[in-house]
Amino acid sequence: MIEKKAFKLADLASLTDGILVGDPQHEITGIADLQTATIREVSFLSNSRYLQSMKQSQAGAIIIDEKAPRLPEKNYIITQNPSKAFQALIDFFYPPRSSPSGFAGIHSTAVIHPTAHLAESVQISPYAVIDEMVEIGRNTFIGAGSYIGPNTIIGSDCQIHPRVTIRENSLIGDRVIIQPGAVIGSCGFGYITEKGMHKKLNQAGYVHLEDDVEIGANTTVDRARFQCTKIGKGSKIDNLVQIGHAVQIGENNIIVAQTGIAGSSTTGKYVVIAGQVAIAGHLHLDDHVSIAGKSGVTKSLSAGKYGGIPAIPLEQYNRNQVLLKRIDRFIHSLTSLEKQMHHLS
Repeated sequence: MIEKKAFKLADLASLTDGILVGDPQHEITGIADLQTATIREVSFLSNSRYLQSMKQSQAGAIIIDEKAPRLPEKNYIITQNPSKAFQALIDFFYPPRSSPSGFAGIHSTAVIHPTAHLAESVQISPYAVIDEMVEIGRNTFIGAGSYIGPNTIIGSDCQIHPRVTIRENSLIGDRVIIQPGAVIGSCGFGYITEKGMHKKLNQAGYVHLEDDVEIGANTTVDRARFQCTKIGKGSKIDNLVQIGHAVQIGENNIIVAQTGIAGSSTTGKYVVIAGQVAIAGHLHLDDHVSIAGKSGVTKSLSAGKYGGIPAIPLEQYNRNQVLLKRIDRFIHSLTSLEKQMHHLS
């Protein structure tokens, strides 16, 4: 086993801009969560529900905020944002690689059409396919087994991980990350019924991922029938999300796993959609809409928090859930009152 390099706690605290409480000479070799951390590792607390775990943790140091309780025998790094400070240590112990792959340059097994244009420092991993008239910007990485369809434009500093499919005419901005197995530009789900048969509609549109978008593993973004499906700048989409044809996602949205958004729906800026939400087609969500998990959206929503099926204001939904838990008591009371009325009559 390779022995890990040790660093003094005082030096690590300086990386987080935190205040060290404890032994500055204590040596640290890595990071871990509260439950598994050893005396030579740093952990952090950012959620009060893990207070007990923090008290029982064997970590050599714990990053906390100034309001968190402390035990006298432990080392602490006090910061305003423990999660951010912990990330600084993650980046220190595990610096980002210049390439997600161990293969540099363009691998000999990659298939690249002669009309494709690759800028400087593009990396193409084994068995990737770059089709005709594709343009790829500088420092972009294409993972093993990925397919980039005809007339697609990919910007600079992107990471297209293994086995991603980007179909024809897609437009990908700068610093876009697409996780393994994602499909960009698949056919929209559209049919007409003639003589009892479902006839597929031609999907002639395209997908546009703006700058700084991230698409999760096995997520699908359908191309539009005749226009554009767009994911706005800075939006982050989790794994296993379905984005229907001609959907327009605004800037800096967060969309969590197993959400499905039907065709032609649109969202504003800073919309947050929790896991397993279903959104019907041709709806609009205003800026700063937030939707709780497992909700069903059947109408357009103005700014605010929503939950339930169909989605209603979250406060109302929570009140309804409290009342629903008491329904047996209400039924019992009503039955008792009916019996009393019957005896009175």
